[in-house]
Amino acid sequence: MTVPAFEEYVPAIDCTCAGCAAQRRTAASALPVRYGGHPAAHGARRALVLVTAAGVVLGSGAVETASAAGATGATGDRAAEAAGAVRADADGDSPQGGPGPLRGGGASGPPSSTTTTPKLRKSSRADIINRAKKWVSAQVPYSMTKYWPDGYRQDCSGFVSMAWNLPGNEWTGSLAAFGTRIAREELQPGDILLFHNPADPSKGSHVTIFGGWTDYTHTHYTAYEQTKPHTRKKTTPMAYWTNSGNYVAYRYKGLSGGSAGSGSSVTGFPGAGKFGPGAGNAYVTRLGRMLVERGGKRFYKVGPGPGWGEADRLATQAFQRAQGWKGKEADGIPGPDTWRLLVSGTGHDIPGAGNGSGGGSGTGAGHGDSNSDSKFPGRGYFRPGQSNSHVGRLGRQLVKKGFGKYYTAGPGPRWTEADRRNVEAFQRAQGWRGGAADGYPGPETWRRLFG
Repeated sequence: MTVPAFEEYVPAIDCTCAGCAAQRRTAASALPVRYGGHPAAHGARRALVLVTAAGVVLGSGAVETASAAGATGATGDRAAEAAGAVRADADGDSPQGGPGPLRGGGASGPPSSTTTTPKLRKSSRADIINRAKKWVSAQVPYSMTKYWPDGYRQDCSGFVSMAWNLPGNEWTGSLAAFGTRIAREELQPGDILLFHNPADPSKGSHVTIFGGWTDYTHTHYTAYEQTKPHTRKKTTPMAYWTNSGNYVAYRYKGLSGGSAGSGSSVTGFPGAGKFGPGAGNAYVTRLGRMLVERGGKRFYKVGPGPGWGEADRLATQAFQRAQGWKGKEADGIPGPDTWRLLVSGTGHDIPGAGNGSGGGSGTGAGHGDSNSDSKFPGRGYFRPGQSNSHVGRLGRQLVKKGFGKYYTAGPGPRWTEADRRNVEAFQRAQGWRGGAADGYPGPETWRRLFG
């Protein structure tokens, strides 16, 4: 057995023993005293690490058994995520550093909000979400002491500071100064859900970026967050797995209207009459620019411009098909849902030519209807607003397996809450809980249904 390096050892996030739990609390309390840390925490931390590490050496049998169990079992569709990340859903274990300046190549501007609130930089909702996506794509490792090359600290509040393009690294105790408090029902992509525990900032304090509702009941949303082991985008119960009632919604004070680079302040859908043959107005121009940003550049030989053309229709249709829509829902004329996804910077981008632009998910995971049932087509097909043959086939298989009790009609090609609840029932029957049983099928759910 390899003896762990004591100075690098961090107890597993899913270990429930008293020693590991104690060290997690101590690590979280390692903030400076002025930010809520305990005065004795810093001197005791290294000794506790050594004691905990020694405990792991002596109790290695239990550790190895737990590791073996994790390696052999099907832990649901989230098996690709670290086991600790799933456990972190319940623990909310995301300690953070205090306010401070940017570090490294991104350093510029005032040091932080510890002195005065600096002038806000303008950002659109699309700008905020696109910056968040960069960290998700890079899978930035979680750390309350390290800084990414853009200068932002690699913890939850550093992540929001980056997405909001703040001039310094903030923490949960200072982020509210940069936002306006709003009701949860007013949440839109780019807003945040913030919990700051002033009595003990290192216990439970956390912040996520709201990416959009995942169902019509508004019980779950897409959260962009920095947590262990790395940045993630995850369907999350409103407002979070723990301390849900304590989270407060905020909107960035420097929010500008329009998508990135559009130069427009109008976000509401102007109506279908503004688009189509014969239309000529600023909304057509803005539509074209947003489509170009989402991968539609190849459809435009010139423009985009104010006059509606076939390029606008084809680009719009490609974007609609990238969401999994078909028929009248992908006729090339934008409706409220198309406009909302474009303005907010959410949904799937237009895939490149030859990558399934006729109806893929935009993630490279889509497949045609002729593929075998046993091959998972991709997560993008199973979300609110989606309508495709994969949803219908999933529903029929659920019924066949005895998990169709929530269907009052169908199943059919359109994804509904009944589909989600039936999938959730099937996932729970596998013994999965939490994020592994959220009702949205992944590769392991699909394999067990069709394999």
